[in-house]
Amino acid sequence: MSTRVLPRLRTTAAATLAGVLGAFLAGCGIRPTEVPTDYGAAPSRASCTLSAPETGARSAEDGIPVQIFLVCASQLVLADRSAQLPERPASADRLRVARALLDQLERLPSATERQVGYTTDIRRLTVRGPRSGDPTDTLRLSTAPEDLSAFALAQLVCTYANSAAADDRGGVTLGGPEAEPLRRYECPAEVRSRPSTEAPPNTVVERD
Repeated sequence: MSTRVLPRLRTTAAATLAGVLGAFLAGCGIRPTEVPTDYGAAPSRASCTLSAPETGARSAEDGIPVQIFLVCASQLVLADRSAQLPERPASADRLRVARALLDQLERLPSATERQVGYTTDIRRLTVRGPRSGDPTDTLRLSTAPEDLSAFALAQLVCTYANSAAADDRGGVTLGGPEAEPLRRYECPAEVRSRPSTEAPPNTVVERD
């Protein structure tokens, strides 16, 4: 007789356990499933940290060391590059510096950088010097600054502000191809940490 009761007891115990587990999972916001699933490991967050600087042997043909800002985990991060520029760029080299840095910003990050999450949001952009009536430190882009994505504008402003393309106060005056007002941009810490929500502070610059 006991042999007939045991299966029923096992069934009852299993049903009770299933009910308890279902209630526990529902309480945790997890809906139980009746079919097995296998979606692989959960995606990991970008580390944004290179295990070692990508230095290697640098020759004269590689140019001088420069730095640009890339995007990683919704923040701006510095990346080392090299560019064909004078050892000590002067204000007269501002446009040359701006073009060299823009070229680096448009390039796809290295395989190692991509592995840790580095990206760039700058595409198909060119830069020219001032027009007649512009301040001498003006840089005019092929796309109006306000039409760039939040990440692209932050990358560009912070890269230029951190270089010889900046003015004497560490800002950069940018304009577009049309007659929109010129604006002087800066790159404070909050822009580097939250570029998607913190736009680079800017002021209108008068033309002659």
